[in-house]
Amino acid sequence: MVRAIEIVERALERYGAPVYVRHEIVHNRHVVDSLKAKGARFVEELDEVPEGAITIFSAHGVARAVMNEAERRSLPTIDATCPLVTKVHIQGRRYVAQGRTVVFIGHAGHPEVEGTLGQIDGKLHLVSSEEDVANLTIPPDTPIAYITQTTLSVDDARGVIAALRSRFKDVVGPETRDICYATQNRQSAARELSRVADVLIVVGARNSSNSNRLREIGEEYNVPTHLVADASEIDPEWVRGVGVVGVTAGASAPETVVQEVVRTLMQIEPSEVSSLDGPSETVSFRLPAELAI
Repeated sequence: MVRAIEIVERALERYGAPVYVRHEIVHNRHVVDSLKAKGARFVEELDEVPEGAITIFSAHGVARAVMNEAERRSLPTIDATCPLVTKVHIQGRRYVAQGRTVVFIGHAGHPEVEGTLGQIDGKLHLVSSEEDVANLTIPPDTPIAYITQTTLSVDDARGVIAALRSRFKDVVGPETRDICYATQNRQSAARELSRVADVLIVVGARNSSNSNRLREIGEEYNVPTHLVADASEIDPEWVRGVGVVGVTAGASAPETVVQEVVRTLMQIEPSEVSSLDGPSETVSFRLPAELAI
C-alpha cells in the first residue's frame, strides 16, 4: 500500500496535476480521497484518460490488453502493480510454458484477479472454494499448477490446494507464503484478538478483500464484529459495557484513521489501551525507475 501511494504522490510532484489512475490505487476511501485532493483522477477505463496524460496502473495490476491500449494511444504510463502480484503473473506464465493446466485460486471480479487473468496466455480455471475444485471439468491425470490471489486467506488457500492435490495426480504450485505478508500478519493478529475480545472492530473498506476476511475471522470466533471505514461509523452501543474491545485494520487502512477509531472508542468508554505483540513489517519494494531518483 505504502509503495502504491508513494508512486502517485511522486508522480504528482514530478509531473504536476492531474495524473490519472486506472481503478482505485488501493481499496480505501480515505487514501483515494486524499490523493484526489492532491490532483489524482481515478478512472475505470483508459478511454476516460485524456491524450498524453500521465497514467498509473493500480497496485492490483492490469491485463496486458490494458497495457497494449495505453501503448497504442502513446499514454505515458507508470506501473504501480505490487511486486507480489507481478510474481504471481510470472509464476503463471512459467507453468503455462511447462504445459500445465493452471488453476487460479481467487475471487471473481476482484481487480487483481481480472488483471492476472489478462496477464497469462492460455485458459486459467478460476476457483475460490473446495466445491469449485470438485466442479472442475479437467481429467484427473492432467498436470495441474495453481497460483493464488495475493490477498486471500492462507487458511482458505490451503483448503483449496488440499482439494486440488486430492483430486489430481500431478499438482505443483508456490508456497502459501507467497500470499501477501501484510494480509497474513493481519489475519494472525485478528485471530489473537478474537480469542480475548468481546467485540472486534475492523477498520477497512467494504470493497477490500483482506478487510472483509478480518471481519469473517472475528465472526468465526463468534465475536460480534463490525467493519468500519472510519470513526464516524462506530455505533456507541457496540462497545458500551463491554470488557475488551479489539481493534484491527486492513492492509490499506491509514494509521491516522486507525488511531482516530481508538480515540473515539476511548471517548465512549474510557479504558486502558494495550497492543498485542506481532511481527514487524520491514519488507520494502523499489519504486518504478522513472520515479526512483
